[in-house]
Amino acid sequence: MTLISRRDALAGLAASSAASILTALGEQRQTAATGNGPFLSVEARSQYADALIQYFAANAPQLLRVPDGILKHPSISPSLPGKQYSTQLWDWDTLWTSQGLFRLASLQKDDSLKQKLCEHVSGSLLNFLEHASADGQIPIMMTTTDADPFRMLGSGAASRNQAKPVFGQLGLLAADQRGEVAWLAPYFDTILRFYDAWTAHNTSSTGLLVWGDDVAIGDDNDPTTFGRPFFSSANLLLNCLFYEDLLASAELARRMGRSQDHDRLSRQAETLAQRIQMYCWDARDSYYYSVDVQCIDRRAELIPTVTRGMDMSWKSLPIRIQMFTGFLPLWCGIASQSQADELVKINYLADDRLCASWGVRSLSSRESMYSLAFSSNPSNWLGPVWIIVNYFAWKGLERYGFHKEAAALADKTIALLASDLKANGSLNEYYHPDTGAALSHKGFMDWNMLVLEMI
Repeated sequence: MTLISRRDALAGLAASSAASILTALGEQRQTAATGNGPFLSVEARSQYADALIQYFAANAPQLLRVPDGILKHPSISPSLPGKQYSTQLWDWDTLWTSQGLFRLASLQKDDSLKQKLCEHVSGSLLNFLEHASADGQIPIMMTTTDADPFRMLGSGAASRNQAKPVFGQLGLLAADQRGEVAWLAPYFDTILRFYDAWTAHNTSSTGLLVWGDDVAIGDDNDPTTFGRPFFSSANLLLNCLFYEDLLASAELARRMGRSQDHDRLSRQAETLAQRIQMYCWDARDSYYYSVDVQCIDRRAELIPTVTRGMDMSWKSLPIRIQMFTGFLPLWCGIASQSQADELVKINYLADDRLCASWGVRSLSSRESMYSLAFSSNPSNWLGPVWIIVNYFAWKGLERYGFHKEAAALADKTIALLASDLKANGSLNEYYHPDTGAALSHKGFMDWNMLVLEMI
């Protein structure tokens, strides 16, 4: 009862403003968060989609940066000039922004924009690869004057964290749009060393990758990693991104004629998928969880004179906190159909703990950590709707045949961003899941552009 009352109180803070936005946009109806609404009429959907496309088309050129300082190649900005993050080059943000920009060029049939994007997306990747350390590590974020602002690379770094594994996916995206892969061939070994650095420094006894610490992990204050001991969290976001990146690089290797690398990367991806299934799927809850790998038998150290009994038969424990990351094995196709059916029906469609009026909560509303407060460092992933979260869930729903539910989530996402655009003249970073009110960083573009794939 306390959690429900608190959530209702938080929802009320922005209810009046959200209602006026919906009225101004002519929204016909908004249903409870059942996974099947709100549905948009054909006319409303078209109106909202056109408004978003026009906004992105008008602002896309502002995201294309010329070479500057240590960023010697053209690159992609995640935000409009003068806004938060606009002077930075981020790892996974670059992938999603690039994907959205290419989708815009396709919808607009704008070949000139596509050609510019090929140059800037490829350049963004090369900027990262050219600043890899000697052992293959790549920075999470760069600026024009600093290749490693978080000071995570090099022998003196304690956590051995580095960029999220997205560079194979970014390379494959650019290669698909360019129609060839020769430009990447001289850099491909750098991507392979990047993978080697991950596995050498961050592989747990389960075979899953672990974050060294909680700095810039993507979903910043995910309770399964944030504030936890170093090298303890085998986070689903990290492992599912790595799986998808291995597959992308395997395809790049095939196109380059590097059959041995293709086979090795494919095997590595399959092994990782098996590990995710083995350790992260929770049959009791029908959900995928990040896991704690701090399971160490210390009897020999603590009680050396006592006869040993049973061996410790487990290498990890599920961290039973329902983050949006439970949907990621659906996004990347690791889940079986029966697992996807159970997860969606039991944990998404049954109630509003994850499925909200305006999308997917980043953290279940039943968790004690649930909060919709504004935060910038870390960003708040404890409940607000992020468009990247909606996107992951939408892709997973589509992939496993939940087309009606995917269409409903697409409608919510389109209406949410169109509402923000109408009310504020731009988009924001994350949103109130129950009212749709913008919660942070006006001018944010980034993965908001993935809504274009839902159109």
